[in-house]
Parts: sequence; structure tokens; C-alpha cells
Amino acid sequence: MSTVATRAASRYSLDAVRLLGQLIRRARLERKITASQLAERAGLSRSLVQRIEKGDPRCSIGAVFEAAAVVGVRLFDADSSGISAALRANAEVLTLLPRAVRAPRIETRDDF
Repeated sequence: MSTVATRAASRYSLDAVRLLGQLIRRARLERKITASQLAERAGLSRSLVQRIEKGDPRCSIGAVFEAAAVVGVRLFDADSSGISAALRANAEVLTLLPRAVRAPRIETRDDF
């Protein structure tokens, strides 16, 4: 029998996940969409939609974002063109930053 590994999470991140789940559920109910309909539209299982709405932090971020998009919950306070512009701007900044710093590789001396 496998056990579910628990990952430590901050209070802030747990509250944020719960809030996003509540926003998704509220938007779904305001649009009079059932959990099954949302699951079908987002390509998710109904049980995953229920876990998302309860604020389960183990749900895939892609699944949560897809459910939010289907019911119209805006993320990052931007429309699609705003997100595209932010992606381009961040990509430009990332190209200017140095690559990840790595510790120098120590060669193994195996000549006995």
C-alpha cells in the first residue's frame, strides 16, 4: 500500500489555492455549470474538479488553470494579449541573465 507523500506548504500558498478553488466554484455556479460539465469542457475528471474547488494543493497547476479558464476566472489580472506581452518581456529579461551557476566540476583522478 503506497502512502501519499506530504509536502510542506506555507499558510499563504494553502490559502491562495483555497481562494482560487473558491473562485472557480463560484464562477461555475454563477454560470449554472455542473461539475461534470466543467470536467468535460476542461478535459478533466469530475473528481479532479471537486478537488480543485476544495483547494487541494496536490492538483496539477495546468488542470487548475484550465478549469479557471473554462469558467472565466482571470489569472494574473491580464487578458490574453497582456499575458503574451508579459511572456515576451520576461523572455527578453531571461535571455540577458546568466545561465544557472554551477559548481566547478572536479575531475576524478583515477590514475593509480
